[in-house]
Parts: sequence; structure tokens; C-alpha cells
Amino acid sequence: MLTLENLSTSDPKVPLQSLSAHFEAGKIYTILGRTGAGKTELLRTLIGLDEISEGAVHLDGDDLLRTPIRARQMAMVYQQFINYPHLNVLDNVAFPLRRKGQGKAVARARAKEALALVGLAGFETRMPPELSGGQQQRVALARAIVKHARILLMDEPLANLDYKLREQLREEFPRLLHENAEGIILYSTTEPAEAMQLGDELIVMHEGRIVAQGDPGSLFDAPPTVDVARVISDPPISICAGEVTDGVLQFADGFLPGQADLILPPDGPVQIAIRPDALSIGGDIEARVSLAEFSGSDTIVHLNLPFGNAVMLVDGIHEFHNGDTLNVALDPNALMLFSQSGNNITERAD
Repeated sequence: MLTLENLSTSDPKVPLQSLSAHFEAGKIYTILGRTGAGKTELLRTLIGLDEISEGAVHLDGDDLLRTPIRARQMAMVYQQFINYPHLNVLDNVAFPLRRKGQGKAVARARAKEALALVGLAGFETRMPPELSGGQQQRVALARAIVKHARILLMDEPLANLDYKLREQLREEFPRLLHENAEGIILYSTTEPAEAMQLGDELIVMHEGRIVAQGDPGSLFDAPPTVDVARVISDPPISICAGEVTDGVLQFADGFLPGQADLILPPDGPVQIAIRPDALSIGGDIEARVSLAEFSGSDTIVHLNLPFGNAVMLVDGIHEFHNGDTLNVALDPNALMLFSQSGNNITERAD
């Protein structure tokens, strides 16, 4: 088990602030956060590239920070690939094994297995300059995989690959753990869908802190804070000012969404979170389109509503233009409530 205890750094760009977490063997942990949340800083600190200012890191009870970097049983894959231009693909991947004294034949055999895993069988004799950017990234990924490290740190490793290849490699990651039952994968990403799909457990980071950790589906259904709700939602969740008055929920302008199965808090101001699927075409709310964009087979529509701005997700490809007006409906059962301080206060009737 890998354990962080009040880990802090003094990095001037994104200092880590009192991070505590446990990582169990045999699991993939996705670290989700926006650019600048501290994801890369965390991985760099664990592998020993950046120093901590406070706290401790233990691997199976041993003080990892007192362990030399080469002996930390870790491997890291960066978003920006790094390969040795003077070595062919096979020797690039076999290099860390040869450096540790592994025999040439064994090292090359394991390197071939790693290359097959990332879809590069048959590329063994190519030189890095002969490869595309995506192929070079896969070589770097294979070089990390071949080490069979206890902890595999992956800093947005698929960001530069095409969609189909990303999907293919995501499916292979659980196999890495099957072949190395004591392994732990920490995988950072800015994409909520990728984090949900890939991770056994999700860690949400925001401004250098871990703000949530747990089952991906549970965190999506009930984000503990409004910051977590914003980070974990794609398309983005919309937050509008609201109030409970005489036991009735309303937006700041007085619009009544209906409370449906919501158990309302005592009278006072609240933040009302509207998920993109809470809005639909048809209804009695007049809206104006400010932006429309396509995402796969869906259309994401940014709306100006009487009570604020919100995003609507519509199945299929639809042509909306800036300034168009349309009527929409709001499902009160899809709303969430947050306190003024940002804590989730949503309660629903059984």
C-alpha cells in the first residue's frame, strides 16, 4: 500500500497542500483535475523529482522519501514523450531492463511483449524519428510498462493520441495489473469521462488539494462540494443562485422550478446546480442560445435563461445559432442543492 500523510510542497506554481490518501495494490486510481490542479506536481513528488516541505510517503510501511529514486520501484509516463533518438524502438523499450543488468535476450523478449501491448508489434527496428508523434508516445509508454514497477505513474499519457487508440489502450490497462497483482497505477487526466471509465477509484484535485476520493459513480451522483461537481462534470454543470422561502425552492429571480423529490433545507440562500440533462427542449421556459457545439453524437447548447446561464445536452446533431430563442423544460428531480459555503445539501425523499 502507498500512503500519503499530510504531503505538502513549496512549488511556486502549484504547491500541494496537506494531501492524505491511501492507494491499494491491484487498483487503478484516476486523478482528475483541471490544468493547474496539482496532478503533475503530485506525480513528480512521488517519483522524487520535486521535494516535499512537509508530510510523509510510505510504501508498505517503508519511508519512500528516504529511498533513492532508482530504488523506488516506480515508472512514470509523461504527456510529452521522451525517447532515445539513437536507439531503435526495441532497444528504447529494453533500455531500462538492460540498465538493471538484465540479459539482452530476456530484455528484448520482454520489450517485444510490451510493444505488442501498445500496438507496435512489427515496429521493433524503426528509429524514433521515423515514427509519428502518437507512435513515439506509445514507445515511451511501453518503456514504462516493461519495468513491471510496483507503482506506474501516468501523467495524461494518452492526451496526444487519437480517439480510437486511446480507447484501445484504456482497455489494456487493467491487464497490466492482472500481470502485476502488487502494482498500483496512478493516472492523471483532465477528462471526466476518461477518469470515470478507467479508474477503480477516483481522486479529485483542485488548487493543490485532494477534495474528494472514492467510487467514480458515487462521486458523480453525489459530489460532496460544488468544486467537485464542477470538476467532475462534462459538459459543465451550471450553478445558479437560489433561495428557500417558506419551504419553497426558487431561483434568485423568483422562478419556481418545483421541488419534486427534494427535501428542502431551512429557509435561506442556496446554490442550485443544474446538470446538462436536467434541461430539455419543449416546456414553458423561454431561453436564448448563446453557443452551440457538437460533442460526438450530441449537441451542447449554452443558454441564457431568466434565472441565469445553463448548459443543455441534446441527443443527436442539431443546428442552433447564437441568438435563437426556444422553449425548454427543467426537471426538478435532476437538480442538486449546495450551501453558500459549497457543501452538498441535497436530500431526496425515498
